[in-house]
Amino acid sequence: MNKEEYKPLTIPRVVWDRDSLSDTYGKLVAQPLEPGFGITIGNALRRVLLAAVEGSAVSSVIIKDVNNEFSTIPGVKEDIMQLVLNIKEIVIKSLDGKSGKMILNHKGEGVVKVSDIKVSDNLELINKDHVLAHVSQGGELDIQFFVESGRGYKAAQWPIGTKLQDDNRIYVDSMFSPIKQIQFEVEKTRVGKDIDYDKLTLQVYTNGAEKPANVIHYAVSVLRTQLAHFLVDPEIDFNSISEMPEKEEKSERASSESLGLKGVPVDLLLKPIEDLELSARAHNCLIAHGIKRILDLVNLSEEDGLKIKNFGRKSLNEVKDSMKAFGLSFGMDIKEEDIQNLLKS
Repeated sequence: MNKEEYKPLTIPRVVWDRDSLSDTYGKLVAQPLEPGFGITIGNALRRVLLAAVEGSAVSSVIIKDVNNEFSTIPGVKEDIMQLVLNIKEIVIKSLDGKSGKMILNHKGEGVVKVSDIKVSDNLELINKDHVLAHVSQGGELDIQFFVESGRGYKAAQWPIGTKLQDDNRIYVDSMFSPIKQIQFEVEKTRVGKDIDYDKLTLQVYTNGAEKPANVIHYAVSVLRTQLAHFLVDPEIDFNSISEMPEKEEKSERASSESLGLKGVPVDLLLKPIEDLELSARAHNCLIAHGIKRILDLVNLSEEDGLKIKNFGRKSLNEVKDSMKAFGLSFGMDIKEEDIQNLLKS
């Protein structure tokens, strides 16, 4: 079949909430999606994020003068069971995806934290303030950590048939995944006159070893790679045939283009700026300046925008990106009467 015979798909706009974005949290909004695609894509991403993202964790330790996890160490408040539990909570990032070693040697009274650990060059410690143990005067804590990389969860790999190891190694359960929680929500959104399209909101929580945007990129890559093996013919390039939705009437398209808008519904300009999903800071600055509709915003020049109180370059760039996703920009100089006339025709 020729690609002209296929109907286009709605191409979603994917935007991260920049106000809340951090090394451990990110909220992504994708819209509009074809009806039903919100659940399909949201659930697929969630499952892959929870199960397939790679990470690093401690897989075994050697603690000086200890040969099993039920022992105690003179001068250390925590017993070995509690110490191992604290060790399992160390957040590690492998810079090259390979295994590595870490060493801890603490003598004398004090609180032992992750920051006291010395790591190999390919490892980076994230939660450096995490407390491992409390050592009293005269006490000593000497530990070798063995770090591995992997996916998901791996139970402690104790060698079969032996209870105590020759090197006194203690094996621990490893949680490799940097993902702590994934939530997604699907709502209905409007495209032109159609109101049954999907809006997907995905919230990503990580332990800081990987940023939310990076794990989304990884998960999408996994899905794309796996699904590619189901293709029996060359992939259909829906992106190339979906740039202009065919469901637009020719008259509507011509109306948009006559105002310098390509593929943008004319009535969008009369909607409130809330529809652009701006950050609270940018939104409030614009409202305070009397910019309430999208039409008011596109008729504003960048120079005038920078003159708005508390509306700096960062807010300006954010608004530019949001408008660009809709095919809009600053300084379009569109008259409201022209819009009204086109809507009546």
